[in-house]
Amino acid sequence: MSYKIIVDSCCDLTDEMRASGVFISVPLSLRIDDAEVIDDENLNQAELLRAIAGAAGCPGSACPSPGDYLARYDCGADRVYVVTLTSKLSGSYASAMTAADLYMQEHPDAQLRVFDSRSASAGETLIAMKIMELEAQGMEFEALCKAVYRMIALQETVFVLEDLSFLQKNGRLTGLKAVLAKALHVYPILGATPEGTIQQVGMARGYKAAMTAFCEQIVRRCQELNAGRLVMAQCNCADRAEALAARILEKLPELEIHTVCTGGISTLYAGNKGLIVSL
Repeated sequence: MSYKIIVDSCCDLTDEMRASGVFISVPLSLRIDDAEVIDDENLNQAELLRAIAGAAGCPGSACPSPGDYLARYDCGADRVYVVTLTSKLSGSYASAMTAADLYMQEHPDAQLRVFDSRSASAGETLIAMKIMELEAQGMEFEALCKAVYRMIALQETVFVLEDLSFLQKNGRLTGLKAVLAKALHVYPILGATPEGTIQQVGMARGYKAAMTAFCEQIVRRCQELNAGRLVMAQCNCADRAEALAARILEKLPELEIHTVCTGGISTLYAGNKGLIVSL
């Protein structure tokens, strides 16, 4: 049976996933001062980073409308899976669900399922990979969906950010914490809660110490969860991602690591030199 995976543009796909013909992306948009930037394949990350750095106000984002999703559901596939940015940080999931309700009214027998990733970026990518894997195994639709729900409940996303300005401007960090972090060269290690919000899970002073702590946490959680695969999204720091992957593989040589470049929404949230890891 044929299938498609519809993702919002916060899902950072590998080159192989883009070339598979399986994916349909629904773009979010970014607002930087008076300019609107569509987060699609035409977006230039370097230009976006310059625009964010020079913005007078706080950049923002807007989720796709229900109509944006609905237009993509009728794609000719027997099965349609939808993976969205966490509902705790975006209205993308709500839009996808509204569109699904409308679509199912006209197509009551359709096999369509919307998943709240409770994550972002690499977390969405990892879920999409799981769907592809289970489809390749020929799993029945409902059994596959249950397996994906179980995965989402166990999945973990952690990240280290060098640029805290976006989180500060949006109230994710208090001004005091952001100032102290910058003055003392403190790198917070952040993570997604099971509900899909952001929490601080650690910190280290200096980049080297932060990468060591970050690597140790990733290795420990991979061992605890018996993870066989992780996705690492990097924002303008491919060298850092490569070095971190090498350190992880020294401890877990059998681990499958996929590295992706952040798209527009992920770049906005992660900031320049940000690293996001989902396992």
